[in-house]
Parts: sequence; structure tokens; C-alpha cells
Amino acid sequence: MAPDLPGPLVAQAPWLSIAGIGEDGLAGLGDNARQAISEAEIVFGGRRHLDLAAGSITGEARAWPQPFDPAMEDVLALRGRKVCVLASGDPFFFGVGVTLSRHLQPGEFVAYPAPSAFSLAASRLGWALQDVETVSLHGRSLDLIRPLLHPGRKVLALTSDAQGPAALAALLTGSGFGLSRLTILEALGGPQERIRSGKANDLALDAIDPLNIVAVEVEAERDARVLPLGFGLPDDLFEHNGQITKREIRAMTLAALSPRRGELLWDIGAGSGSIGIEWMLAHPSMRAIAIEQHAERAERARRNAANFGVPGLRLVEGRAPEALAGLPAPDAVFIGGGGSGDGVLEAAMTALKPGGRLVANAVTLEMERVLLAAQAEFGGTLTRMSIDRAEPVGRMTGWRPAMPVTQWSYTKMELPT
Repeated sequence: MAPDLPGPLVAQAPWLSIAGIGEDGLAGLGDNARQAISEAEIVFGGRRHLDLAAGSITGEARAWPQPFDPAMEDVLALRGRKVCVLASGDPFFFGVGVTLSRHLQPGEFVAYPAPSAFSLAASRLGWALQDVETVSLHGRSLDLIRPLLHPGRKVLALTSDAQGPAALAALLTGSGFGLSRLTILEALGGPQERIRSGKANDLALDAIDPLNIVAVEVEAERDARVLPLGFGLPDDLFEHNGQITKREIRAMTLAALSPRRGELLWDIGAGSGSIGIEWMLAHPSMRAIAIEQHAERAERARRNAANFGVPGLRLVEGRAPEALAGLPAPDAVFIGGGGSGDGVLEAAMTALKPGGRLVANAVTLEMERVLLAAQAEFGGTLTRMSIDRAEPVGRMTGWRPAMPVTQWSYTKMELPT
């Protein structure tokens, strides 16, 4: 849905042009893109972009402010005038076009994309782009690459600067992927283009161009930290002090939560953060807010989120239900520790979007009484889960039961008005 915008109705003709430009400058642009640049009263872009397009700029050239303004106030203040924004490659693939479109209606702009760095890298390497994992680490955490590191896979990672490849190599080596082959593709499409390769654990390249993309051919050592797909990751992958939903129960809990792309989860009583982390690992569009009252546990959850490649997990330190005030409405809620507190379940059910799912687990009699009462009043499904594990008993082996878990699963059926 297009955003609601203040001011007069949008004019018939687009006032804004967004032109992708590569390292080959004007030579790589089509006629329409060149015309948009030359006819613009004001042209915005990074200093490098403005230099590349200087031969066609007849209006005022304005470099982006530092620090960069994601609200794009300088551009939007010129609504109705002839404005052109220069972007790297494809403006709508991790580019400035995405930022601008959040503040515009489609009829306000026209875009002229150029090949993205990912497209150029795939063409140089002969890789099938549809079969390659892509991730932008430009201005973002390197940890985002962790979920993509599966043996035999290929990854294209856009970095921030000349130090990016070395930092990425260090992360790979420290995670058990030091044997992976890295190909650094620098200044693609321009006169300074260069392609070099090396192993992650033996990367010794100097004078790397700040404009680079790293191609990773993933090779795992025996102790590599591979994050499997699916729910119920091994408990020992998480840092925890026992405050963790065990993997079998976690898998059943996430199945009951039924993640869907783009949804937001509240994880109330997050402990180690395992539920929110696996929720976010299901798809890059997933979001989660972990609510945890103990500062030490919250910090542990933050470390886990980074180590699992989902640094976007939002931690809210505080006690529910008070800590829930002002948070965006969730599509799903998980209640683990602390769910028996006064008002927690009620606050979560009130905040839950229509059609949203709530799952609550109980290991104590107090929390189980809360869930039994909730099921009696609101319906939903009650499930009793018991896990036995084979463990040594002297020189023999026997079954040792874990504490049983009672789970209440509920879907909010109220329809939007």
C-alpha cells in the first residue's frame, strides 16, 4: 500500500528520476538516464557518483549530507521540481531507491537501474545468480552472513570498505570456515577493476579497493559452526545457563507459532533468546522482540543473536506486562518464563493482531493453572509434552525424563473492524 503523504496531489509527470550508475560512468548509461541527469535542476548523489556523471550534469550537484539522512528530507523538500538522484547500480537492490520509495508514491518517480554489483560479480565468475546466496554487509553487521554458511554453497557479500574482506575472512576462519575460497572483485565495471582470490585463513591481499564484493565458496572444517535449516537447533549452539527452551520443545513451539514471512514475534521471558532467534532464522523478513527482565540474560540473548546471524533481534529489558507498553503489535506471541505474572497473558492477548497466534509453555503448576483457565475461557489447544533422553546409569543406560511441558496454543479470531 502506498504511504499516506502530506501536501497536494502528485503531479501527472514524475518529478524525480533515480538513475543507477556504475564505475564506467556515463558510458554505461542509456539515453533516458542521461537525459534525466542533464535535465535535472538538482542532482543528488555521493561525491563519487557526481564525479562519474559530471559530464551530463547541467543543474546543481549536491552531495549527500554526512551523516546520511534516511528520511531524505533534502530531496523531499524539492517535491515538484526536476530532481535526479544517482545511485550505485540497481537502486532497488539494497540501494537508495528503497529508502526513497518509503516516502513516495509510485507516480512520483521513474527509475533507470544499472547492473548491480551482484549481477556484475556473477557474470565475471560465471555463477548462476539465482542459485547464489546474496547479502549486503555494507554498513551492516558481518554476522548477517552466518546463516548462509553451508558447505558447498556460494555466497556473494557486498562489503563496506577496503577492510571488509579481511574482517569477513577473520569471521569465517573463527567460525570453522577458514578453508573457504574468497574471491575479491574490486571496482567492477571501471578502469580499476581487479579480481583476486585466496583462502579465508590465508588471505594476504593489500591495497583493496573500497568498492568491493566478496565471493565465498563455502568449505567447512569438522568443527565449523553450521546453522542447520529448520526448527530445533542443538542446545549447545546457544550460550545459556539452563534458561533455554530445549530443542525438541522449541521445535514444537515454533511449529505452533507458524511463522509467516514478514511477521513480528514477541518472545516474553526470552531467557537465552532461542525462540526469537529461530523465528528470525526462518526468513530474512522475520522480526522479533525479546522481552527479558534480567539484564544478564538479556545480554546473553544479544550475544546469541549476533552469533546466529540475526543481530536485528530487539531486546527490551523489563518485566511484563509493563515492558510491553508502546511496542508494535505482534503477529505472534510466545510466553515462556514469567508468564504466570499478573496481567501478562491478558496484555499479550489484547496486543495480538487479529488472526495472530499465541503459544505459552508451562513447567510449573502455577503457570499450568493459568493456561488451563485460559483454555477454559478462550478455547485453543492444550498439549502435554514429555521428553525422555537415554543417559548413563552406572555402566548401563536408562531413560531420564525431562520436566513435562504443558503448551497452550491459541489463535485470535477477532476480525478487523
